[in-house]
Amino acid sequence: MVSKIKPLSLGMLLALSATAAQAEIRFNGFASIQAGTTLSSSDNLYGYDNEVDFKNESLFALQAQADLGERLSVTAQLMGRGANDFKAEFEWAYLTYELNPQTRINAGRLRTPFYRYSDFMDVGYAYDWARVPSSVYNLDFNNLEGVSLVRFGQLGEVDSTLQLILGSYSGTTDINMATTDADIKRVAGATWELVQGDFTARLAYLTGKLTMVDQDGGLSGLLNLLEQSGFADTASQIRIDDANSAFMGLALGYDNGSVVLSGEVVRARVKDTVIPTQNGYYLSAGYRINSYTPFVSFERRDNDGKAAIYQALAAENPFRPAVTGVVESFTIKQDTWNIGSRFDFHPSAALKVQFSSQKDKVADRRDQLLSVGIDLVF
Repeated sequence: MVSKIKPLSLGMLLALSATAAQAEIRFNGFASIQAGTTLSSSDNLYGYDNEVDFKNESLFALQAQADLGERLSVTAQLMGRGANDFKAEFEWAYLTYELNPQTRINAGRLRTPFYRYSDFMDVGYAYDWARVPSSVYNLDFNNLEGVSLVRFGQLGEVDSTLQLILGSYSGTTDINMATTDADIKRVAGATWELVQGDFTARLAYLTGKLTMVDQDGGLSGLLNLLEQSGFADTASQIRIDDANSAFMGLALGYDNGSVVLSGEVVRARVKDTVIPTQNGYYLSAGYRINSYTPFVSFERRDNDGKAAIYQALAAENPFRPAVTGVVESFTIKQDTWNIGSRFDFHPSAALKVQFSSQKDKVADRRDQLLSVGIDLVF
C-alpha cells in the first residue's frame, strides 16, 4: 500500500484532481505527538518500554474532501503513523451520494463501525484519554471495502443515526504477537446511535466470514500433522477458515459540559474455531474544570481459551502440549486502570498526561506506563 497506490485509492485521487478546476477542495487534518515510557525495565505496555519513545503512538493525517456537485462528494484521508516510520497510507477513500438531506450512501474504503469512537479513534483530540481503551478497541480490522447507508432522523426529541454496512476486508492482522493474513467476506451489519440532550446510546451488530492464515506457517504445519495423524477433528476445531463471526457492542455516554461519563461493552465470537469469545468493557469518568479535565477509567478484557479442544486429547497424546499451547495463547485476562488529565491550552490543541497500570492475570505481572502528548486538529 505504501510503495504503490491501490486502484480504489488511485480512483479517489483522480476524482479529486478532476474536480480541482470545478470545485474547491477542502483540506483538514489532525496529529498526535506522544511520548511514553514504562516505569520499570521489565515493563512493556502498548509498545513502550522504559526508554522514552516519541514515535510509537505519534501520527499525522491529512483529509481532503471535494464537492462534485449534484449531491456527490469524494473524501480521502492519508495517515502516517510513527510506528510505521510515518509512511503515508490511505485510511479512508470513498464517494458519498446524498439521496436526500436525511440519507446518504458511502462507497469505497470505509471505517468499520465497531465502536462508538470508530470514526475518530485516531483523532486523539476527540476524547480525553491518551488512547482509546485497548480492552475494547482491539479488533485489528479497522477498515473495509464496501458500501454503507446512513439515515439521520428524529424520534420525538431523540436524534437518531442508523447505519447499514456491507463489505469485505483483506489484509494482515496481529494476533498473539504474530502477523497473520486475514480475510473477512460478506461483512454485514448495522449501528444505531441515539442522542437526547446530554445522553448518548449506541448499538452495533456485525457479522462476517473469517479466514486467517499464519504467515510463518507454524500453525498450518501443526494442523497438517494433526490431519495426517488421524486427528482431523482437532484440526478442524483450531482452523479458522470461512468461519461465522459476529460482533456486538453497546456504548453509553453522558456529557453535561462538566461531568463526562462513558462506557462500552463488546463481545466478539468466531464459531467453531480456536478463537474464544472475546469480552471487553470500560468505564470512564471525568470532570471539566475550565480548560482542565481530570479523568479516571477502568478496563477489563476477559477471554477464556477453549480448553475442551485439548482436553479431548489423551494426556499421553504427543500433540497435546502443542495444541494446549495454541489454545491457551488465546486466553487473555487483563485489568487496566488509567488516571490522567487533559488541558485544552489552545482552541485546536490539547495536552494530555496519563498513567496506566495493567494487571495481566494470566502472566501474573503488572505493567505501568506514563504517557505525555499533544493532540491537535487543523
